[in-house]
Amino acid sequence: MIPPEQLARWQSALPFWMSFLLVPLVWFGALQGGWWVLLVPLVTWYLFAALDGLFGLNLENADPQTPEGDLFWYRTLTTIWVPVQFFTLFGLIWYATHTDHLSLLAKLGSFFGVGVITGSVGINYSHELMHQKGRGERLLGDILLAMVLYSHFRSEHLMVHHRYVATPRDPVTARFNEGFFRFYPRVLRESLESSFRAEASMLARKDLPWSDLSNPFFRYWALQGTMLILAVILGGAAGLGLFLLQAGVAIWQLELVNYVEHYGLTRKHLGDGKYEHVMPHHSWNAAHKVSNWLLINLQRHSDHHYKPDRRFPLLQNHTRADAPQLPFGYPVMTVAAMIPPLWRRVMNPRVRAWRAAYYPEIIDWKPYNKASNPAPK
Repeated sequence: MIPPEQLARWQSALPFWMSFLLVPLVWFGALQGGWWVLLVPLVTWYLFAALDGLFGLNLENADPQTPEGDLFWYRTLTTIWVPVQFFTLFGLIWYATHTDHLSLLAKLGSFFGVGVITGSVGINYSHELMHQKGRGERLLGDILLAMVLYSHFRSEHLMVHHRYVATPRDPVTARFNEGFFRFYPRVLRESLESSFRAEASMLARKDLPWSDLSNPFFRYWALQGTMLILAVILGGAAGLGLFLLQAGVAIWQLELVNYVEHYGLTRKHLGDGKYEHVMPHHSWNAAHKVSNWLLINLQRHSDHHYKPDRRFPLLQNHTRADAPQLPFGYPVMTVAAMIPPLWRRVMNPRVRAWRAAYYPEIIDWKPYNKASNPAPK
């Protein structure tokens, strides 16, 4: 007999486990072939958008002082996902390269769906894991990132993004009027450069060269190399191609979300290169219930940057009084970001209203609108 309090904890965590339903969907699509391979993107983008409209917003907040022991099912969710994704990705590479019923287009469609999973779920879970203090959870986060060849995201996110968010020194903060198709190539280049520079600077403060083996980039490269070799062993050149396809889709999914999360928002410059402290109003917030279940409260991004050490079930929802609100959840907003004229029509008036509400004293916004920026020193 499960004690009532433990049963209640399990039931409260259960909706966040819905991401695991995507795994049988991607396998079903691969087994059936044809148009079935598109099940995963259709579900994650369109079904979840419809469910957000049906179920509405979740404005309730958990007690941020909840003991760590009460979060067992939430922690288990992110740790179990790592082997599930590993065996799904590499199992499908083996299957797709050893079956006759999948056409080339079907294989490409299937691994597009895999990339949607490894990007929208896998990288998101790695984000939760990399913020934890335990080495074990951080290593699991590294493994997830290695599966999409984006290991430097950990260094960039922890050492650059959280420090410089909503300033011209953060590559990941999308500038006002910067369309996604300008943002994307810029952020791919600048985030890699800034993350490597941040790690090298940390080593230099210890009088060590960047080539010292304590540089985490050596671990990143080793893990990524292992994933590439495994893809070749299981599927040859075709397996490598499918692996690279899903990695590319996953990175695109991540940077779409990054684009949405801070578009046009800036911290006030205080002079001498200093900016005000990060507050909830420096990130876009979304309280849409179902997509927050899928994305383990990532859309409560205002609180994540305000209190980065909080585990996802304890993130607080900030209302319109404290943080700017997206009109829809990420499934809709990321699609809108791919259509720059639509995006500007929806979001630019909101950015202008945000500026008027929080910084009416700032007349010249040009220094905050730079689409390129010097890397952090």
